[in-house]
Amino acid sequence: MKKMKVIGATAAHQLVDLTLPKPSASSNQVLVKIEAVSVNPVDIKIKNKVTETTAPKILGYDAVGEVVETGKEVTKFQAGDRIFYAGSTQMAGTNAEFQLVDERLASLAPRSLTAAEIAAMPLTSLTAYELLFEKMQFVAKANQNQRRTLLIINGAGGVGSIMAQLAHWAGLTVLATSSPKNFDWLTQNHVDHPLDYHGDLLQAIHALGYDSIDGIAILYNPAAYFDLAAELVAPFGHIGSIVGSPVDLPLYKIKNKAASFDWESMFAKSAADYDVNSQGKTLQLIARLLDQGVLTSTLTQTVTDGINAASLTQAQALVSQGKMHGKLVLTGGFNVPPESRSVHK
Repeated sequence: MKKMKVIGATAAHQLVDLTLPKPSASSNQVLVKIEAVSVNPVDIKIKNKVTETTAPKILGYDAVGEVVETGKEVTKFQAGDRIFYAGSTQMAGTNAEFQLVDERLASLAPRSLTAAEIAAMPLTSLTAYELLFEKMQFVAKANQNQRRTLLIINGAGGVGSIMAQLAHWAGLTVLATSSPKNFDWLTQNHVDHPLDYHGDLLQAIHALGYDSIDGIAILYNPAAYFDLAAELVAPFGHIGSIVGSPVDLPLYKIKNKAASFDWESMFAKSAADYDVNSQGKTLQLIARLLDQGVLTSTLTQTVTDGINAASLTQAQALVSQGKMHGKLVLTGGFNVPPESRSVHK
C-alpha cells in the first residue's frame, strides 16, 4: 500500500508529522498532489476542538495542486490539471501530500500566479463572494452597483482584503477599518475610504458625507460593532458577519429599517450538500479575474522551506495573533526537515 506524509492534529491540540495510506479517487472525487497551502483562523479553531475520537485530524482548507487521479464520475478535470479549492470540513484537509476533493468544489487554477499566490485565495474569496453577492444581494457583475456603499470592519484581514477588491469590481464605494499602519494595504486593495478602528467610526463616516451604508460586513466579533452597524445600515440594507457571537445580538434594533442580518459560513454548502457546484463556479470567476489583473492575490507572507508540523505550527502561531494583514502560505513540499524553515514577507 502506498503511503503519504500528512500533518495531523492531536487531542492535545498539537500538530505532528505522520505517514498514512495514500487515498484513491472514486465517484466524483479527484486526487490532488498538493503544491501549496494557506493558513486560516478556522484551522486553529478546529484544531482546538480535536478529541481522542477525532484525532489525528488533518486540517487545512486552501490549496493548489495537480490532479493525479480521477473518479469514474469526474467530468470537469483530468490528470495533469492544476486546480485550486478550499475543500470541505467533511473530508481530510489540505495538510497532506495528497488530498481527495469533490470536483464540484474546485476550479482550474489561475495561470498567471505562483503557487503561493494561488493558495492564498480560495477560502477567503468564496467567503467574501457569498457574503457580498448571495447574502447581501449586491449584483455580481462589473460596475453594476454604482452609488451603493459597503463598510468592512477588519478590512486588512484575508477576507476583508479580497472583499474590498470584489466590491470595487462590482462598482461599490468601499469603506474599511484597520490600524493606520495598514492604510496603504487597504488602498492597494481598492478601499476608497480607510478608517482607523481606534476612532469614532460613526463620526468619521458621517464626516465623509454618508448618513447610511447599504451593506456592512463585520469580519470580527459582531457584538462589538452591532450598535454601530444598526445605526448606520440603510433601510432594507444588510449587516453580515462570518464570526460567531458569544452573546445574543440585539436584532430588534434593525427591525424598523426592515434591514437583514446575514451569517456567512463557507463550509455550509458542502456540509449540507446544498448548491455545492456554485463554489467551483465562483472559483472559476475568481481565477479569470486574477488572470485579467482585475483582482490581485492577498498573499503577504510565505513559509518556503517545507510543509511539516513545525513550519505549520509556526505559521498558525503568527495567524493566531490576529495582527496579520492578507494571507500566509506554506510551500516547499512535505519532505523538508523542519529545522531549515524560514518566513519571507
